[in-house]
Parts: sequence; structure tokens; C-alpha cells
Amino acid sequence: MSMKKIRVGITGYGNLGKGVEYALENVDDMELVGVFSRRSPDQVNVRTGVPVYSMQQAEQMKEQIDVMIVCGGSANDLPVQTAQLAAHFNLVDSFDTHAKIPEHFANVDEISTKSGKVSIISAGWDPGMFSLNRLYAQAILPNGADYTFWGPGVSQGHSDAVRRIEGVVNAKQYTIPSEEALNRVRSGEQPQLTVREKHTRDCYVVAEEGADLERIAHEIKSMPNYFAEYETTVHFISKEEFEANHMGISHGGFVFRSGTTGENQKHKHIIEYRLTLDSNPEFTAGVLVACARAAYRMNQEGMRGCKTLFDIAPAYLHPQTAEELRKTLL
Repeated sequence: MSMKKIRVGITGYGNLGKGVEYALENVDDMELVGVFSRRSPDQVNVRTGVPVYSMQQAEQMKEQIDVMIVCGGSANDLPVQTAQLAAHFNLVDSFDTHAKIPEHFANVDEISTKSGKVSIISAGWDPGMFSLNRLYAQAILPNGADYTFWGPGVSQGHSDAVRRIEGVVNAKQYTIPSEEALNRVRSGEQPQLTVREKHTRDCYVVAEEGADLERIAHEIKSMPNYFAEYETTVHFISKEEFEANHMGISHGGFVFRSGTTGENQKHKHIIEYRLTLDSNPEFTAGVLVACARAAYRMNQEGMRGCKTLFDIAPAYLHPQTAEELRKTLL
């Protein structure tokens, strides 16, 4: 294999973009050549000192970048940015609005196919690694049931929803899987679980001095789509305690397939995949970097269009050659 490094650009320099920057330092076959931002480049301080460009300059850099890793938010950024960049680059994004993935895929596929590039969307851990494990497990155990649990970890969207309540200075929300529900699944029982039975939610809230704590707690617990369906506990704490104990972005979760085989389906099988993540964005960044390697290799072989983790042969993700993988990992 040639030693030419895969040249990577990062679009967006928030928690995820910074995570990608760290992830690229752990691999030998790739190098970061620039960061693209909507902010004024002179206001973006990149830790590794690579050049910062405005988003408008991206197209001019298409000969210098082999893969663009797009690190915007799913709600507003990625539907626009991924589509625009797919006209010029191989790319990877972490689009995670499950219900809108088919629409995002179709849009990006049309553009990538025209430009002759490979775009990998919805790479991360859910969607992403969890999705892949659900697929493998269903294929192996067709007679069975899937279970996905999230946490223990910080839900950034739920935390944001609490912070918007009047009288709240700061807040973190943790999603906690129910031990009882986990044990029922692990036993092979294949229970039918409601949303409320699978997870509880813990909120740690710093309130303004003199704020009505009862009202805040009630507003949180009765919030539709976020908390109303769950057993929710609200803890009011000081700013000091919050800063000491609740500044991290940990997360994780479990994917199970509980299935049966054999005569009268008498033999039970459980597949369990678990993630325990100190830093959600840094782990997600690791998935994005592996997918960037795959996008480049697949495009080098003449592939084009939009892909997901379902479409990537595992060997494309790993820095070793197919021959080395057969020797060391198989």
C-alpha cells in the first residue's frame, strides 16, 4: 500500500469537530488539513494549529481534501451542509434524526451520485454502531425481539429543554436504564416493555435565587415528548456542585437481541452489545474517522452515491490491509 495519507477536512468546530481532531491524532494513515467554520476564521482557535477557512471557501479546497467530516447539528445544519458539500467531496456525517434518515439519504444520494463521490451519513453509535448490531443480530436470530436501552448518560437535547424553563440557570438530564427491565431481557423472557418501564430520567438543576422550585419541577415532569412519559426525578443543586459533578458528556447504552432456535424454539440466545462512554462526542468522532477512511477507499475503487454503515464492508473501516486483517483478526 502507498503511504500517501488521506487528507481530511472538518466542517464545524464544536464538541464533535474537536473530537474528530483528537481522533485523527490516533491514526497514522490520515491527516487534518483544515477546519471550515461559519464563524469568522480569526475567531476560531484550533488546538492543532491547522488553517481555518470560512464555509464559503470549501469548494476552492476540493483538490486538497480527500474526505470532509461534517460536524454540524442534525436539526438545522446537516440537511443543508451535507447536501452542499456532497457536490464536491467524499464525506461523512452523523445525522441522527431517525425518522428523517430516508429523506436525507435520498437527497444526498442524488447529489453524490452526480458528483461521483461517496457520502456516508448517520455514522455514530445510534444511528450507527447500534444499528449495525441490530442488523447482524436480526439476521442471525430471525425468531426474536430487539431491545435498545440508552444510558446511563447525558441527554443533550433533554438537558437543553430543561435549561429553557424560566428560572433555570443550568441543568443536566441523565437517562438511566431500568435494572429490572435489563434483567428481564437478559433472562430471555422477551418482555413487552413500555417506555416508562425501560428508562428513568434524573435532572440536576441549578435554579435562580428565589425561583419557585415546585413550579420548575412540575414543568419538567409534565413536559410532553421529553419527561411526561417517564419516571422523572428532579434534584435542585448549587452552582458549585453542578460545576464539580455535572460538566461531563458521558453516555452509552445497550442493544439486545433475544431469540430462540431449535425444536419448539426451546433454546434461548441473547446477543448483547454495550457501550460505556466517558465522552459521547469523542467516541462518535472515532466512528466518523473510521467511516472517512472507508468513504475514501470505496471512492478509490469507483463507488459513488450515499452509503450508511449497512453498506460498508468492515475491512474498509480498518487501517490494516485485507491480508493483514485475515492474519491478525480473523
